[in-house]
Amino acid sequence: MEGIHIKNNLLKIIVKPNSSKNEILGFDENKQALKVAICEPADKDKANKEVIRFFSKLLKKKVRIKSGLRSHEKILEIT
Repeated sequence: MEGIHIKNNLLKIIVKPNSSKNEILGFDENKQALKVAICEPADKDKANKEVIRFFSKLLKKKVRIKSGLRSHEKILEIT
């Protein structure tokens, strides 16, 4: 997980829903955010739930979406 920038237990991400698989695509230097592909569609909170599952498993910590529920840009809170 080197290269992921978690500051004050917050992580900024940019989500690309409807992807073929869940994966980290890279880091957007301009927006200072991690680019993430998620297999679920951005419909009925499916992508948001998958983001939480994906990062909880990846980081082995509790994760919630602090802001950006209706946006591609989200801020995750890691506890």
